[in-house]
Amino acid sequence: MKLPRDISGLELANKLTVLGYDVTRQNGSHIRLTTLRNGEHHITVPQHVPLKVGTFSAILNDVAKHFSISRDELLQQLF
Repeated sequence: MKLPRDISGLELANKLTVLGYDVTRQNGSHIRLTTLRNGEHHITVPQHVPLKVGTFSAILNDVAKHFSISRDELLQQLF
């Protein structure tokens, strides 16, 4: 599945709430999200508009690895 090109960091943070991620803090333009599903996991999402493709891809890969699913499965759950 192809990555959306026009998603912002805030939109991604909101979509990740489906997987149990909650905002734990914000420092400047970076949002720290934490989930306790499948063990504790933290990610940092820059609040940029739009997210750079490489940054977006790296965040998705990290989340997919934590939940032991493929990136395509993760994209289907989120979008």
